[in-house]
Amino acid sequence: MDNKIFNFKEIRMEIFNKLASAHWKGKLNNDYINELISEIKEKHKLDDSYDNFIRDFIRVNMGFTPNNNSEFADDITYINSIKDIKAPIVNKIAGLCDKCDQRNDCNICKHEAHIYQKSSGPTISHNKCLQCGKCIDDCSFGAILDKIEFIPLVNILKGKSHRVFAAVAPSIVGQFGDDVSLGKLRTAFKLMGFEDMIEVALFADILTIKEALEFNHLVKSVDDFYLTSCCCPIWTNLTEKHYPKLYEHMSLSISPMVASGRILKYLYGEENTKVVFIGPCVAKKGEAKDPRVKGSIDFVLTYREMKEIFDALDFNLSEFQPEEKDQASFGGRAYARVGGVSFSVKTAVNRIAPNRLIQFKPKKVTGAKQCKELLDELSKNPIVDYNFIEGMGCIGGCVGGPRTNIDKDKATDFVNESSEDSLIMTPFDNMNAMKIFDSIGVTDIGGILEDKVVTNILNKKQFEPDKL
Repeated sequence: MDNKIFNFKEIRMEIFNKLASAHWKGKLNNDYINELISEIKEKHKLDDSYDNFIRDFIRVNMGFTPNNNSEFADDITYINSIKDIKAPIVNKIAGLCDKCDQRNDCNICKHEAHIYQKSSGPTISHNKCLQCGKCIDDCSFGAILDKIEFIPLVNILKGKSHRVFAAVAPSIVGQFGDDVSLGKLRTAFKLMGFEDMIEVALFADILTIKEALEFNHLVKSVDDFYLTSCCCPIWTNLTEKHYPKLYEHMSLSISPMVASGRILKYLYGEENTKVVFIGPCVAKKGEAKDPRVKGSIDFVLTYREMKEIFDALDFNLSEFQPEEKDQASFGGRAYARVGGVSFSVKTAVNRIAPNRLIQFKPKKVTGAKQCKELLDELSKNPIVDYNFIEGMGCIGGCVGGPRTNIDKDKATDFVNESSEDSLIMTPFDNMNAMKIFDSIGVTDIGGILEDKVVTNILNKKQFEPDKL
């Protein structure tokens, strides 16, 4: 076998497809796992030395940490009792690098010579990791993987013990076929057992209003600037871990993903509600496990994983009867691509303070490299000619995320079209957002920065519904 062209990433997803199908049908047990290992080995002509690696692929696909152990019975038993997936999200399959013909030329760590490393292949420093998923993509062999969180979710969906909501990122449009609308996806999720599919763009509208008010309150002179924390955990992690002084200029707001979980659990009851985020990136899996927001989102799945899940369930999405509705504004849906956050917040600022002396001047950076360059520039010279800074860790924004199914340019076109199709122009025109504010007791939108309930829900700290 020529390992130079062998790609374990594809085998990993093949294994996940089979695991998802078997567990959905109630056939996932030790006998099935052993049969699957034999099937994969025979199909891909792998000898017995690959057994433990395949078992670790299976563990990661089930949401467990790889342990390079041949025993598997306990993992099967634990599936039925798992309530969440534990960190770390990004994992290295121990020993697999030894099989790679390119291990001495591994280009994941570009600043070090391989000969000085005391272990084969890259080492993950979890306290420094931004969880962007770049190392997973860069490892062509597939030795670095992120945990998949679907298998433990199956029992919850089929058991009907909770209301389970699918909270989908704005970039989802077009990811599962040119003719698969949001309405068809909503039908698919309901057939799986979800209570409903909710657009996270709705909660982007809510965060837009909050951040517009914060901008209006904080940016009072030409020397002031404001960093948005919405959307991107790569941008937030990079700023917080490496630029603590600049992080002081960042909004305390949670992301729209976390807001979706917190608000849905507030409205429907935390004990009886589960929220599953579906989006384009690995970093959201890590964000959901941040101690400050943990419990808001129960599971995170990516578009690439959902593609395998729909296939495993034999769903032909294009044939589904759509349940179409507009939940979010043009601006909320535009969060999926670079410039969308700036556009949406600007429209809200103009609505709040149309005669501001200090005008809204955005700066947009896309991709981790540009984000770092801008933060370096700000560290050296904080006097700039812009005052609202939007950082997106992936090139093009969320449409360019590492777990998308389509090209980012095509995805951008879909997002723009979906945004324009909305009957709601701005967050202030979104009656869904206004209904949510009303449901949590907000009577004055302009006063939400002082509202204790809103602050508890929408700021980056542990959500404590009993103390509201």
